[in-house]
Amino acid sequence: MDTQSSANVSRDTLKDKMSSSQLELKQSYDPVVITGEEKPFHFLCVLFEGFVAGGTAGAVVETALYPIDTIKTRLQAARRGGEIMLKGLYSGVGGNLAGVLPASAIFVGVYEPTKQKLLKTFPENLSAIAHLTAGALGGAASSIVRVPTEVVKQRMQTGQFASAPNAVRLIVANEGFKGLYAGYGSFLLRDLPFDAIQFCIYEQIRIGYKLAAQRDLNDPENAIIGAFAGAITGAITTPLDVIKTRLMVQGSGNQYKGIVDCVRTIVREEGAPALLKGIGPRVLWIGIGGSIFFGVLERTKQLLAQRHSDPQKP
Repeated sequence: MDTQSSANVSRDTLKDKMSSSQLELKQSYDPVVITGEEKPFHFLCVLFEGFVAGGTAGAVVETALYPIDTIKTRLQAARRGGEIMLKGLYSGVGGNLAGVLPASAIFVGVYEPTKQKLLKTFPENLSAIAHLTAGALGGAASSIVRVPTEVVKQRMQTGQFASAPNAVRLIVANEGFKGLYAGYGSFLLRDLPFDAIQFCIYEQIRIGYKLAAQRDLNDPENAIIGAFAGAITGAITTPLDVIKTRLMVQGSGNQYKGIVDCVRTIVREEGAPALLKGIGPRVLWIGIGGSIFFGVLERTKQLLAQRHSDPQKP
């Protein structure tokens, strides 16, 4: 009788242990439920990533390559073989950086979550549409800051003003607040396709490369792909950039009545090749800039991902 009771107790104990083990195993595989209280933290992380990755990358690119951008702007603004001035190649860089930081932050802050959401919505074979759409939406959101920054920068690059505050004051005084958004339509015509195409090319090449290499890309590889995507997109959108530059630097003279009139006037007075003015500096500038921007962007995203996966790490 004692032996049977002991056996029953052992079987009951074994069952309790098995049930306990199964419960622990189930709990270990249960998904983590994100409550509404954690969502604001995730949103702040996206904004933080945008400011750090986008802002830092944009500031480094602008500072390092600003002289090339200045030469490109002066080439495009010159009419009928006008002489190009090589002095003051950093004119307006301070004011430009003040606009580049928030603009880059807004772009990345919109692009990343939009891309992630669309990639989950679209099938895998339509990932390019997700990248194109996210790039265009990011460009549209950041244009609120980028257009005034670009107007002031290019007016200073062409020698119209000596400082950014002076430029803003005189533009508003002579042209009204809308003067800060001169060429807004041409800017969107250039930058929405540019942002969409550049980020799509970059993301698609990265996806193909990772599948072929069966590993994550390193920093030099990200930089090379970024340079290629930037150079190709820069060359394709050069005519749009020329139109945007002419409309932005014309000031209160209004020699062009709009995008169509600008194209017609340039072709009639200077010939169709004038729409490719500055293509060399533009491709060089955006190619090098793409390598720096995407290299810094990916490295920062990796560091942030490591930090989030190990929150106790200092």
